[in-house]
Amino acid sequence: MKELVEVMAKALVDNPDDVVVTESTEGKTVKVKLKVAPSDMGKVIGKQGRIAKAIRAVVKAASSKDNVRVDVDIED
Repeated sequence: MKELVEVMAKALVDNPDDVVVTESTEGKTVKVKLKVAPSDMGKVIGKQGRIAKAIRAVVKAASSKDNVRVDVDIED
């Protein structure tokens, strides 16, 4: 899931070198943390959070075949 989030985030931002994605596993839950440059934060979140919701929906669909729950957090 880390690679999927990283590819989507790098496609959205102006500074793809500043994209950092970390992944940790707790039982059947995978936590993915996305960190981008402050100037790109709006591009990743989108108006009213639409892009962030879309990223979470794609990751949820991709993780459903693995029987794992994935939480995507966008950090400052």
